[in-house]
Amino acid sequence: MKVNQIKNILIVLIIAGLLWSCGQTAVPRPYGYFRVDLPTHSYKTIDTLNLPYQFDLADNALLINRKAEGEKYWVDIYYPSLNASIYCSYKPVKGNLVELSEDTRKIVYKHSIMADGINEKVYDHPQNDVYGILYELKGNTASSLQFVLTDSTTNFFRGALYFNNVPNKDSIAPMAEYIREDVIRLMESFKWKK
Repeated sequence: MKVNQIKNILIVLIIAGLLWSCGQTAVPRPYGYFRVDLPTHSYKTIDTLNLPYQFDLADNALLINRKAEGEKYWVDIYYPSLNASIYCSYKPVKGNLVELSEDTRKIVYKHSIMADGINEKVYDHPQNDVYGILYELKGNTASSLQFVLTDSTTNFFRGALYFNNVPNKDSIAPMAEYIREDVIRLMESFKWKK
C-alpha cells in the first residue's frame, strides 16, 4: 500500500469516528447533592439543667448551655450530624412583651430581602400557658426557621435555626424539614416551670 492510500484511509476513519460520536445531543445534568440519611425522630424530655422551662429534645441533638453576658438561660440545640444549630434565648417579661415581640418580628423580617416568602403559624397551648408563632422562611435565607414562645406575662423564649454553611435552599431542604418537625415537637411539649 502506498502512503497516500494509508493517509486517505486514516482520514476517512477519523471523519467517520467524529460523525458517529456526534450523533447524540449533550444534555446538561442538574447539580447533585450528597444524600443525607436522616435518623427516625425520637425524643426525651430535658429537665436536667436549671432552666425556667422544659421541652422534648431530639435524641440526635445536644443541648449546650450558652454563656452570654447577663443571660443565664440561653441554650443552643446543636445537631452535629446535620451541622446545624437552633440558637435559643430567654428573657423575663417585665411589662415589655410588645417590645420583645416587635424585636423578634424585626429580626425575622430582616431576612425578607433574600426570602421568597415568610409564613407565620400561630401556636396556642392554654393548658401549658404557652403561646407562640412559628416563622417559616422560604428561599436562600440565613435562617429557614424561627419561633417564639411566651406565657404573655412573665416568660419569653425565642429560637432560630441556622446551618453552619452557605445557605442553599435546595441542598438543606431535607435537613430543614427534618429539624422543622423537631421544632414543632419542642413547641408542642414546651412547659414553663413554676
